[in-house]
Amino acid sequence: MTAPRFIQISMLSSYAAVLLNRDDAGLAKRMRFGGAVRTRVSSQCLKRHWRIAEDDHALCKIDPALTRSIHSREIFSRLIEPRLLEQGYEKGSVHAVLKGIMQALYGGKDKGGDDAASTDTDKHPLSRSEVIVLGEPEVEFLIDRAKTLLEAGKAAQSDAKAIDKLIKGLLKNKEAKENFKALANGAGIDAAMFGRFVSGDPEARINAAVHVAHALTVHAETAETDYFTAVDDLTTASEGGSGHLGAAELTSGLFYTYAVVDVPQLVSNITGEPFENWQKADRSLAGRTVNHLIRLMATVSPGAKLGSTAPYDHAGMVLVEAGERQPRTLANAYLDPLHLSGGNLFGRAVSALSDYLQTMDTMYEPEEGMSECRERRWLACRVPTAEMPGFADCQGLSLPKLAKAVENAIIQGELA
Repeated sequence: MTAPRFIQISMLSSYAAVLLNRDDAGLAKRMRFGGAVRTRVSSQCLKRHWRIAEDDHALCKIDPALTRSIHSREIFSRLIEPRLLEQGYEKGSVHAVLKGIMQALYGGKDKGGDDAASTDTDKHPLSRSEVIVLGEPEVEFLIDRAKTLLEAGKAAQSDAKAIDKLIKGLLKNKEAKENFKALANGAGIDAAMFGRFVSGDPEARINAAVHVAHALTVHAETAETDYFTAVDDLTTASEGGSGHLGAAELTSGLFYTYAVVDVPQLVSNITGEPFENWQKADRSLAGRTVNHLIRLMATVSPGAKLGSTAPYDHAGMVLVEAGERQPRTLANAYLDPLHLSGGNLFGRAVSALSDYLQTMDTMYEPEEGMSECRERRWLACRVPTAEMPGFADCQGLSLPKLAKAVENAIIQGELA
């Protein structure tokens, strides 16, 4: 049996009077699409909230063996250096060795450069200007390598050239690279899902297996400036009760969210098996990962201003498509923005998606004489869809059953 090559996830979620994702000016992010400006939530914002969510379907709860990666500029200064100093190694030697390791991993100078460090007296010598991503097993591996180099440095009696030679060979020799790469889920489950870029070592890079689009409203943006005050409890009415006057932009909207899971890439990233052998690999963790991803996408809301807007919603519609054909977004169902007047906006959005899906199926039906691409669709929706022809071949399920069905399709390889 053949497991699905791609999993496509489409969702509709609505929010009232919120500021989900803001730009450098503090305004809601927006994008023109189909002749109308839409409110937007960036894919980076979405992934960040899914990655750090703490609930029953958090990424760290997929399996006890899986951990999340650490995203920080301070991994070497706050995690690795203290561990080495606690074991009695001299601070200058630790700095020299760790700088060499960073050079081997990331190549060249830090993007902030030595010049940036010279103008920032508070910057730690092991801090970096860009955020780096390492998994907990990789951090432990680097600590172990650093200890090996520090001990070798002692044997070299602090010969700078000898130590430099040892450092250069740290991650440049084939054995060290293979050891680093062979760490089981070493970069963390979120790096296996969303990828990782390492400038100095192409072999440490991880191709993203989950591709996430920016979420857009299905209608033209609706925004309003909210003027607010902080009332001073100790002043009198004659003095004016406001201690502060401010303004913030709030938006409301029904958002379409789309993500694609490249199943072979996810299996390869999680198991370490070659990409071409994904069908023969154990797909259990990959299946559970997609199950958790669907739950997180449907229930975890991005959002700033939590205390004043409570930006929480669960998706009202979740459509999942599993198959072998190349993915395609359904955002074009809303290329012509829905009108806000007329009532039942959510129902009209679901109907528009159904109509677009039907027209795309008709246009791209399998060619005569070619083997039909096997596909399967599941739908969880809070409004009736029986009269919507585009969803005729969708299996209607509750969200938990939908997520489990997708997991089973990946693990068992069943699309029929």
